[in-house]
Amino acid sequence: MDTDNPPILDPRRWIAFAVVLAAGFMDLLDVTIVNVAVPSIQKDLGAAYSQIEWIIAAYVLSFAAVLITGGRLGDIYGRKRLFLLGMAGFTAASLACGLASSPTLLVGSRFVQGAMAGLMVPQILAIIRVTFPKDERAKAIAVYSGVGGSASAVGLSLGGLLVQWNLFDLSWRPIFLVNVPVGLIALAAAALVMRDSRSAHAPRLDIVGMVLAISAVLLLVYPLTEGRRLDWPAWTFVMMGAAAMAFAAFVVYERWRSRNGGSPLIDLDLFRSRPFTVGLASWLLFWIGFGGFFLIWTLFMQAGLGWSPMRAGLTSVFFAVGAGIGAGVSVSVLAPRFGKWVLLAGGLVTAGGFALYGAMAARYESDFASWQMVLPLIVTGIGFGIVVAPTIDMLLGQIPDREAGAASGLLNTGQQLGMALGVALVGILFFAQLDHDSARGVDSVAAQTRTELAAAGVPEPAQEQILANFRACVRDRSAEVDPSVIPASCQSPPANPAVGQALAHAGEQANAVNFAHTFDYTLVWGIGLMALVCLGFLALPRDARLEQHEVETEEELVGV
Repeated sequence: MDTDNPPILDPRRWIAFAVVLAAGFMDLLDVTIVNVAVPSIQKDLGAAYSQIEWIIAAYVLSFAAVLITGGRLGDIYGRKRLFLLGMAGFTAASLACGLASSPTLLVGSRFVQGAMAGLMVPQILAIIRVTFPKDERAKAIAVYSGVGGSASAVGLSLGGLLVQWNLFDLSWRPIFLVNVPVGLIALAAAALVMRDSRSAHAPRLDIVGMVLAISAVLLLVYPLTEGRRLDWPAWTFVMMGAAAMAFAAFVVYERWRSRNGGSPLIDLDLFRSRPFTVGLASWLLFWIGFGGFFLIWTLFMQAGLGWSPMRAGLTSVFFAVGAGIGAGVSVSVLAPRFGKWVLLAGGLVTAGGFALYGAMAARYESDFASWQMVLPLIVTGIGFGIVVAPTIDMLLGQIPDREAGAASGLLNTGQQLGMALGVALVGILFFAQLDHDSARGVDSVAAQTRTELAAAGVPEPAQEQILANFRACVRDRSAEVDPSVIPASCQSPPANPAVGQALAHAGEQANAVNFAHTFDYTLVWGIGLMALVCLGFLALPRDARLEQHEVETEEELVGV
């Protein structure tokens, strides 16, 4: 069968494309939609902050763990079948998330949700390639890339709106329940209009490699997520060392399996291409940076500035707008003409957006308004869109056609692992700096607080004692693992209501100042990551262009 020019075009191919587009959008939406609902989930379920981190990270971890295996299962059993299975499981897991009555149940449901996405998402690109003739395929992939480039930011906006609207008095739960009707409609449509396909020479599953890869990921991310809360006991370092050993064992086993005629989970020959290897590392670093950015950004707006979920979500719309602009322009205009230099420009624009955002946060502190965030968010979003949309195609162009499927799986896995590592690593950095810099906020409000205390009739010696207690309260609150916890030093209200009101206002201001400067500090590290990303993109060949090769040849892809 000639997949480039099939004799009879499927008249329902664009309907099928809309179905897979909705599936890809739902997946990327669920990576970030939880972030803006964190305070509501934490309050409603009584979750510890480490559990909140797991609610965020569980999805991307299980997705990354299942992703490559999901692609192999699609090759063996049929991509439509695996897509339907993944979509059904994703919809059911979304319902379980929406009905969860405890943090443990929600974390478990998120693991299942991510695993089902890992079955569903690898089929999307293959389905697009087998459904469309060559002249339409580029358009479909460009649309898919553009939508994917903005979905993460749309998740923040939609999450804020759904939490604020409190539909049917369900608080945060609609952020998951909204997937249920969408998933059911997509299931019905896919069953009716989607063609099936599978590989004629499908490899066998590499069970040992899969176990080693999943073990290495979990042994690394678990101690990173739990370590700060537990003050880094010895077992956390033992687990990280075990992660390195598991990864080394994985590499050795994959080489042995390949030499002995087996089908390795990851074809290590891919890494013989230096541009692909460095580009993949850049892709991973890019998503570490943005996984962390999405976390600290929402913390700054809600825990720092005290904004409602709706205000935080609506403000994030400007990032989505920038991402949509960047993705659309890069795929359709810039990347085909300028190649790797577009990716380099995207990394530089992103770094510039981070620098502008951090500087403005440090400048305006507690007075940072939504409209003032428009410019840095649009700039950062444009940089994000410019990089995300064409990168996979660009890197696939560096390897032979026969290895493009495995390489695509690695790039998707790198994205999900980067998000999970970003949440863990940047969370450690952010809260360590917040604790270290807690005195800054107190110093910024001390003079005004003294004036208000004097106006309330408090004598000068008592003012100093009150300010000392206030300083201890701010310090202890900044040192808390969970930013919503009120430490004991903050729980004794003053007898004078005027004094209490003055201290409450001062506490809000000091907290906002500390979060603003910690946000700025953490974004400096984000800028450093983007610099490394740019260096990686420089390693791509000078004449790199968007990948125009086919993933499957006539022998590899058989329509059913």
